[in-house]
Amino acid sequence: MKRLLKYLTQYKKECVLGPLFKLLEATFELLVPLVMAAVIDTGIKNRDQGYIVQMCLVLVALGVVGLVCSITAQYFAAKASVGFAAKVRSALFGRIQRLGFAELDKEGAPTLITRMTSDINQVQNGMNLTLRLLLRSPFVVFGAMVMAFTIDWKAALIFAVAIPLLAVVVFGVMLWTMPRYKQVQSGLDRVLGKARENLTGVRVVRAFGREGTEVQAFEQENNALTHLQVFVGRVSGLMNPVTYILINLATLVLVWAGGLRVEEGAITQGQVVALLNYMGQILVELVKLANLIINITKALACANRVADVMDIEPALQEKPGASAPKPEGQGLSVEFRDVSLAYPGAGAESLSHISFSAAPGQTIGIIGGTGSGKSSLVNLIPRFYDCTGGQVLLGGTPAGDWPLEALREEIGVVPQRAQLFTGTIRENLQWGGGSATDEELWQALETAQAKDFVEQKPQKLDEPVAQGGRNFSGGQRQRLTIARALARKPRLLILDDSASALDFATDARLRSAIKNLPYGQTVFIVSQRASSIRHADQILVLDDGCAVGIGTHDELLQTCDVYREICESQMEKGGEGA
Repeated sequence: MKRLLKYLTQYKKECVLGPLFKLLEATFELLVPLVMAAVIDTGIKNRDQGYIVQMCLVLVALGVVGLVCSITAQYFAAKASVGFAAKVRSALFGRIQRLGFAELDKEGAPTLITRMTSDINQVQNGMNLTLRLLLRSPFVVFGAMVMAFTIDWKAALIFAVAIPLLAVVVFGVMLWTMPRYKQVQSGLDRVLGKARENLTGVRVVRAFGREGTEVQAFEQENNALTHLQVFVGRVSGLMNPVTYILINLATLVLVWAGGLRVEEGAITQGQVVALLNYMGQILVELVKLANLIINITKALACANRVADVMDIEPALQEKPGASAPKPEGQGLSVEFRDVSLAYPGAGAESLSHISFSAAPGQTIGIIGGTGSGKSSLVNLIPRFYDCTGGQVLLGGTPAGDWPLEALREEIGVVPQRAQLFTGTIRENLQWGGGSATDEELWQALETAQAKDFVEQKPQKLDEPVAQGGRNFSGGQRQRLTIARALARKPRLLILDDSASALDFATDARLRSAIKNLPYGQTVFIVSQRASSIRHADQILVLDDGCAVGIGTHDELLQTCDVYREICESQMEKGGEGA
């Protein structure tokens, strides 16, 4: 929690004024039993109606002033806690945006979503309650005990015995529940992960008729979380009844001892009522304090989970003073020198000793079976991952020596999964080229073979795009993502199996249009279709993470068995027809 407190610095005034007004309210509340004692001992005893009315007006005044102080304290506490949560959420989102793919793979999307939503909400609630009650409740408890001692020290000894016993109960439950609440949040991560997985793969689940199995698996995770929450809740639930028992026992003893003191003439009946009122105040405040501690316990567990993500240092770091190399031409050269890649926690390398080079303006085709490492290889170029062995050079400069922003400005990436964002077609295309004019956007759409269907839309470039682009077909989404990459006119274009939803004719027109672009960029085409890469300047054939062939289409048909098998499985006459 300490690591997050720096986000409260902008709310120092609210953090002081909130508790201060709560203490003022508590002070007025502590005066109420004394006024009641005066009403009983003076007004009622002497049958002085004027005095009784006067004291009742004092009680009303104390109540009104206390209410104003309470509302003011709530305002400042809410302003500080909501602002604090907003800053923490913004900082956490910024940290997640800076994490590399390796850290995102390790943490997982479900737990990051939980920490940005549920965890930060718990921290916000805990902060709000802390500002309002953390000082007020102890102040009222000890203030009531002090006031009791001013009335009669012998009767007040009951307070001195009851309060430590109550503290043992409250803090004992807190120390036991704190680690358990952290386990509850981890269980929530697992439930969210299972739900997200099923929502993402709902078509696959239904296609294979696995609804029952998935429901059973979800219920298993959900029941485990429920049982843990019930168990922790039962222990936490003991706090209120145990505190009530102790307080009521103390009240019984106080009534008995107070009666004896009245018989002796040491105190008055009004003072006994005041002592009972103070005991009642202690009861209410200790119940509040017990609930406060439960909420603080949850908030601390959640704050530590949030801080754990904030403390993750991205593995991808820029070298101090790194500067972008001067442009060497329209395209960007790429060279792999004995490159290997092993994902964190993997038992074996995904890429092993890959060496090849691509000159500026060349088209490089990459082909291989499923899991051969095609996407892993192209992910090394924009530094989505860092190679674990060897070196990747762009424009003759190691990728690690480039500033990340400058490097990625030179590269247009079209990932395997076509992902569009809520907004309009224009806004999605301008992700790639923020300053692109409408004419340039239409040119990118034409090259990506998307111009025809965009022109048919009623609002054309201003046509709304739903979340994930679900109001477009798979092929349309792919063409729009290609247009988005082309809009920035990159010096290096990576098409990672991005035409899988296109028919052969559209795919051929797309490749021809990209090849004829005037700015002569270097192009990497990852595909499982031999026809998509057969005209590339170089073709890299991968098999189980190793480069088993490099050359042109005709050369590989003669020298590479893996490439020949792929072509024979897809084309007629051993790869000569498409």
